[in-house]
Amino acid sequence: MGVRRAVPVVALACALLAGCTEQATPQTAPADTPSPSGSSGPTATPTEAPSATDVEAELPPVPDPLSLPALMREEPRGGDLRRVREQPVDAPYRRFEVTYAVDDARVSGILLVPDGRGRRPAVVLAHGYIEPSIYVTGQGLAREQDRLAREGFVVLHADYRGHAASDPVADLPRETRLAYTRDVAAAVLALRELPQVDPDRVALLGRSMGGAVVYNVLVAHPGLVDAAVVYAPVSSRFADNVERWTEPGRPEAAQRLTDRFGPRGESAADDPEAWAALSARTYADRITEPVLIHHGTLDDSCPIRWSRATQRAFRTAGVDSRLVVYEGEQHAFGPQWDASMQRTVRFLRTRLDGA
Repeated sequence: MGVRRAVPVVALACALLAGCTEQATPQTAPADTPSPSGSSGPTATPTEAPSATDVEAELPPVPDPLSLPALMREEPRGGDLRRVREQPVDAPYRRFEVTYAVDDARVSGILLVPDGRGRRPAVVLAHGYIEPSIYVTGQGLAREQDRLAREGFVVLHADYRGHAASDPVADLPRETRLAYTRDVAAAVLALRELPQVDPDRVALLGRSMGGAVVYNVLVAHPGLVDAAVVYAPVSSRFADNVERWTEPGRPEAAQRLTDRFGPRGESAADDPEAWAALSARTYADRITEPVLIHHGTLDDSCPIRWSRATQRAFRTAGVDSRLVVYEGEQHAFGPQWDASMQRTVRFLRTRLDGA
């Protein structure tokens, strides 16, 4: 099962055009912002379906096989979710170690299924960076897993390739996060196959690095999910993340990126095409789903200016997005985490259930 609905592709939006100013409380979308359904404005009803050639012509050019435009041309592939073992929990849900298929590999993860009957809304979780050599399955979003399952959502936490019991992954697909993007898109397809899941009510939630993975899925596969939430995300400009973490922490990996894509620009405005093609911000106009962004003002890992730049680009591109700023909150979210989750649950129920 692939993308569920076709969406029009418009010309590339400039990622750095001026946008709205974010507030310290949830913003009310202006009158000309998209509706909660995620549409980007009125569109004409076509008299006939576009041909494959027409669709290909509408997509941005592919500067490198490792790029978001290349991913846009792929049909996401995933499924065959298998329960490996159940982990006993004292909670109103069941928790399983699972694997699922993506491309020709298998990815491990954690599945939480609330008690009761009937089909439920579901959320795929994309965790932040944890050194793969020490990562254990389901690590990184334990609070969110528990809270969402208790609120009645089926939850699938994707480990990503190269983590826990997942199959290995090559260096550049890992460093560009494109492999992780495929893993999360495939998790959506795997989750939809479950009899406990309503396939028309599936969302994404990502933290830190996982926020960029969520952004990538939204621009690569519009219509795959129905809503997205990100916490303390890294930059939607790929080069920012390389400069902040890859160069100082893994210089050999940074050199491989430079060898492949050339030098990066000093800012998003002058990024060479190959670097811009790894940044979700470049293709913000492709996003059709509502997006909720949480970020703290004292985040010393992912500076809040990154989310402000992302929000400006999203609003310029007509994305139904909201940035909620948490005064004094740090990267991990402490005192205001419960309030942020209340906001997240309300957002997901509204956008998935139509409440």
